[in-house]
Amino acid sequence: QVLLVESGGGLVQAGDSLRLSCAASGRTFSSYAMGWFRQAPGKERESVANINWSGSSTFYADSVKGRFTISRDNAKNTVYLQMNNLKPEDTAVYYCAARRYGGAGTYTPETYGYWGQGTQVTVSS
Repeated sequence: QVLLVESGGGLVQAGDSLRLSCAASGRTFSSYAMGWFRQAPGKERESVANINWSGSSTFYADSVKGRFTISRDNAKNTVYLQMNNLKPEDTAVYYCAARRYGGAGTYTPETYGYWGQGTQVTVSS
């Protein structure tokens, strides 16, 4: 069982930065690949970034490549999403998720077994 709690969302202006954090419970955090997803009103949940268990491999959606950075600190049971040069189209609820198997890459939401409650990110123009 993995309990995930996101934090760090907020209201910012276009061009600003935010860092999201996702704190995980349990002693097996380092065995899970982690992902960040987002969902805007009226849209499907989409993958933003994910990272393998060790942090040695990452994957990004094309829409955020070069602006967002995913990282993890297994000693702190935490995964981060650094978001730079935010755009209004980044506005969404951001969720972190844990996946028991696999590395970094194209994984659908269905492959993740645990989810956080989400944190709102709003970017004004």
